[in-house]
This record gives sequence, C-alpha cells and structure tokens, in this order.
Amino acid sequence: METKVQYPIANIKTTNLEKHGDVRADDYFWLNDREDPQVIDYLKHENEYNDRMTAHTKDFRSSLFEEMKARIKEDDASVPYKLNGYWYITRFEKGKDYPIYSRKKETLEAKEEILFDCNKEAEGHSYYKMVGLSVSPDNKLIAFGVDTLSRRKYTIRIKNLETGEIYPESIETTTGGSTWAADSKTLFYTQKDEETLRSNKIYRHTLNTSVSEDVLIYDEKDDTFYTFVYKTKSKKFLVIGSSSTLTTEYRILKADDPMGEFKVFQPRVRGLEYGIAHYNGDFYILTNADEAKNFKVMKVSEGNTLKENWQEVIPHRKDVLIEDIEIFKNYFVVSERKNGLNKINIKKWDGSADYYLPFDNETYTAYVSTNPDFNTKTLRYAYNSLTTPNSVIDFDMETKQKEIKKEQEVLGGQFDKNNYVSERVWATAEDGTKVPISMVYKKGIKKDGNNPLLQYGYGSYGSTVDPYFSSVRLSLLDRGFIYAIAHVRGGEYLGRGWYEDGKLLKKKNTFTDFIDCSKFLIEQGFTSKDHLYAMGGSAGGLLMGAIINIAPEIYNGIIAAVPFVDVVTTMLDDSIPLTTGEYDEWGNPNEKEFYEYMKSYSPYDNVIPQNYPNMLVTTGLHDSQVQYWEPAKWVAKLRELKTDDNLLLLHTNMDAGHGGASGRFEALKEVAEEYAFVLDLEGIKE
Repeated sequence: METKVQYPIANIKTTNLEKHGDVRADDYFWLNDREDPQVIDYLKHENEYNDRMTAHTKDFRSSLFEEMKARIKEDDASVPYKLNGYWYITRFEKGKDYPIYSRKKETLEAKEEILFDCNKEAEGHSYYKMVGLSVSPDNKLIAFGVDTLSRRKYTIRIKNLETGEIYPESIETTTGGSTWAADSKTLFYTQKDEETLRSNKIYRHTLNTSVSEDVLIYDEKDDTFYTFVYKTKSKKFLVIGSSSTLTTEYRILKADDPMGEFKVFQPRVRGLEYGIAHYNGDFYILTNADEAKNFKVMKVSEGNTLKENWQEVIPHRKDVLIEDIEIFKNYFVVSERKNGLNKINIKKWDGSADYYLPFDNETYTAYVSTNPDFNTKTLRYAYNSLTTPNSVIDFDMETKQKEIKKEQEVLGGQFDKNNYVSERVWATAEDGTKVPISMVYKKGIKKDGNNPLLQYGYGSYGSTVDPYFSSVRLSLLDRGFIYAIAHVRGGEYLGRGWYEDGKLLKKKNTFTDFIDCSKFLIEQGFTSKDHLYAMGGSAGGLLMGAIINIAPEIYNGIIAAVPFVDVVTTMLDDSIPLTTGEYDEWGNPNEKEFYEYMKSYSPYDNVIPQNYPNMLVTTGLHDSQVQYWEPAKWVAKLRELKTDDNLLLLHTNMDAGHGGASGRFEALKEVAEEYAFVLDLEGIKE
C-alpha cells in the first residue's frame, strides 16, 4: 500500500500588522527573509514535495519539452534591419541557448561582424541576460547592459567594435539601456535605486573618464515616477522621460549639444499623459489631453513646446484607441485599436494617401515592428493569429506591395493551420457588460462539455493580451485542449475605458469578468467544471488567487505563476521594488478607503476554510517584481486552511527571477511543467 507523502507545514509565528485601527494577524510573515536558513529550508522542502508528487510525470515532462523544442528552428535568425549604414541581425545556432548579435556593412552580402556571442559571454553563469545594445553614431562603439543574477540590475559596459576591446569603465545598477549623443563620446544612462530598483537618475558619462566622475543630469524625486533616456528617430534630440501610471513629462536637448541643459517639454500635470516624436521642425504628440481618454495626436513647433501651443492633427474618437505613432520622412503610421482589433493606418504627410492595412479575421495580432530608418518608404510590421504563425512583412507604403520577409517555421512536419479553428465569443458579465474571449482549438471538437479548456487572463495596467500564435501551445491543442484568452476589464482590449473599469476601486470587475467568462464557456458546452483550468502570472496570478477564493468550485486546476497575492502588505511596504509607482493602479492603502477595498480581495487575506482546486504555484527566489515570499506565504496559508485533498504544489526556482530562466530553451522546461500538471489532471499521460 502506498504511503501518503506528507506535505511541508510551515511554522506559525504570528506577526500583527496594524493599519487604520485594523489588525491583520499574519502567521507567515517570517517567510519574508531570504537570509534566514529556516526560510530556505521551507522552500527546499516544498520543492522536494513537488518533485515527489510529480515524479510520475517526469518522463512526460521531458518528452513534452523535447516536443516543444522540436517545433522551434534552432538555427534561426531575425529579419535584418538597416540602421546608419549597417544591417543588424540576431541569430541562434543549433544546440546553443543564447543569441549571437552581428552586423554587415551596407549590403547583406558583406562580411559578418560579430558584435557579441552571448553563448560565450554566458559561460560560468546560471543566469545571463544582455540588453540595451546601443551603437555610437560613428558606428565604432557599442554600449550594452548585462545581468547575471536575474535581479534586473544591469551593468553597462562599452566595447570598441574596431579593436574588440571592452573598456574598463563599468557602470552598475542601471536599466541596461543607454543613448549616445551625436559626438559618439558622450553616453547618457539611467541608474536604478539600489533598494527599490526604481529607475530614478539620469547620468552623463564621457568616454575614457572614470565612472566616479559621471555627472548627474536628472534626479526624479517623486517616488511614483520612473525615468528613462533616449534619442528621437530623427536623431536631432536627446529626450529624458518621466512616467507614472497616469502622468508623463519630457525634457529635450539637441543631440549635438550634450553639455547643454535639458529643457522641459511640457511640465507634468497629474493625469496628463503624452508621448513625443520629432519630424521636420515639429514634435508630434500622442496625448490624452482635454479628456481625450482614447488619445489624440497633436503637433507643436520644436521652439515652443508648451501645451497651450499644441494643435490637433488627429482628433479623439470614442470608439478608437490610438496606441502609437511611427514617423517616416514621407509617411506617418498610426497604430489603433477598434472593437478590440489592431488597425494600422498609413498617411502621407502631403495628404495624398490615407488608408488602412487590410486584416480579415477576429483573432489576430498585428503591430508595427522595428523601423529605425527614417528615410524609407518601407513599413515593417508583424502579423500572426491564434492559428497562423508569426510573419514579418515589409510593406511598400507607395506601391502597397507587401513582401513576407519571414514566416515563423513550425518544424516537425505535423503542423497545418487548417487543422485548427479560432473564434471570438462574448460572455455577459454580472453587470451586463459584454466581455470578449478569443479561443483556439482543433477542428472537429464537440460542444458536449467534455473538452479540457485552459483559460488565460491578466487584466491589469491596461496591458492587453492579444490573440497570438504559439507553437508551444500546440502541445495542448493536439491533445484535445481548448485554449481561451479572457479579455477582462483592467486590460485595454476595448479601449482606455476598459482599463479604467478594472483598476483602483473597480478592480473586482477583473475577477468577476474572468469568472463570468468561465461560466459562459461551461454553459455553451465548450467545457465543464471538471475539465476547466485557469492560468495567470504576476498580476494575472493575483487574478488566479481572487477567483479561487470567490468561485473555487468551477475550476479543476489552477496555474499561478509568480503571483502577486499579498496585495495589502506589499502595497504598504514602500521599500519593495515597484510599490510606490503602483498606487495609481491599485490605490494607496495608506488611505483607509483603498486599504479596505484591497483587503476585501487580496488573495492571501481572503483564504478561508473551503475546498480549493488543484494548484501549481511557481516563483523565483530572486524575483524583484513579485517577491518569492508572497506565493510562499499564500501556499502555507492554503495548506493550513483548505478542506480538500487536491494537489497544492509550490515550485521555487532557486536561481531565477520574475522572467524565469534565461536560456532560450530553459524557459520551455517551465512550460512543460505547467502543461504536464494540467494534462496529468486530465488523465493524459503521453
């Protein structure tokens, strides 16, 4: 007879947390100390328990990983793009985990120059990430950022592309990104606060001088804002941006005057958001000014940029969200979203052309891709759908001819997009709002309630989960799963108002929308509560935590990745990375009204004695965004209070942070673990 494996039990050491006269007794607050050996022991015990409980799926996980990997072209390369006389290419070699960055002068037939082979750079590191490659205007130097811990504190270094030498200067605790002035000697970069990781200072570094001599150019004192620096596509201006959830502000300086003073473009006004692009003596401004909730486009001359001088170019529309603008010498491209769908509008500056690219279904994603070249009539954009692999397309804005530069290959010879069906359906939420769901499944399924279905959601920060193609997801679809994305409020799928109806004191709409989508999918016979699974990560993990407190009975299994579940405690601790910048999203619990509302949905605070679904919870010990102790405390409390015998597994990656593993294929092992969890619950063993 099999002996039952005993799950870990965390010690109860109660800490009373008081705010606004309200006391929360937190039995597992002590897990908030990664230096405490008892904490590490507990996490290791949870990992051992997870290993034992999933030992029977070990071979299956491994074959899932190989199956997913086999669909991906290992010796792959990006579509080259041209910038300042060079073609830039990112490529991968077979059997290697990391990218190789290279370039070719003037033509693609020219000799390849390797900028970096990250496979060599990553040797000796369990985690390695290179970001922010920035080539100097004279093409001779490249600045780059490296993180070997997964804490997103990047060290910037500079490499001489002519000699291969890496200069001695080493700039620590940065975002990894940097921008050169026109002289190819002066570099501007963003430093992060050591503790909160908020990017708060812009420095100027001069080549061949000590980093200790770098000059502080801008210090963002408001701890709800973060700052960044870049150069306009016209190459004429350096720009320092400051941004919070609701407000932006920019400073500009001519790129050929790096020792000059940045001047404020338009001072911050709470609630005023704007973004700027430079063209031909004017700035074009994407803004929500004057109650343009879905944004409008304005312009102003570069000499006098204050808001009172802005003139309207594209008016605000109630039913169209303007997401971005891209400027070329002769053309002006606007990325829009209408009724949830991406639209790309192309206009000619002289007014002789104004048209939309044609797209023909309801479950696609289209977006403007990398277009660093200002003087071109070619627009590069990307297109994919739930059933169609990603294509990179070069579109001639003059002749309207398009050339598919690359279509993602799905290897293995098994994939045929005609074997799958995608559709968009609309559920009705409890307040009568229609909530869209994008779905994909194998042709021929019956709506008899017997299909396993994985429902994915996020619903925060106005971040939209578009219906995109995934070759990895085929491992679920080919085994009979339906995959559904619930476009709940809190995202921006149906415009800015959709976001505003799912944040602050309306946050619960995100959770009830997701549950109402689940109920709709069950009512329509797509699945049933015995076969319904839900998944979300980070703020989507908060969504998972909330729905299982409210409606645990309609899900058979839940995957919560790096879940943000201890909302009140985290939002009251302003030393934690990201907290203060989040007040406009969740509310500031130092105010009683927000404290009480948050407490009423915070997953950790609302665990009660009841049955919960089967659960897999994942986290990273070095996560800087959602600290590991949130999921660890949540699992400990669930273990104490839940009244069922369903699986509850916690897997802590002891090496990685918020984004998971760094190797190209290592991350697939994590997906294989998640998929094996739900497939095993369905009794699917191979």
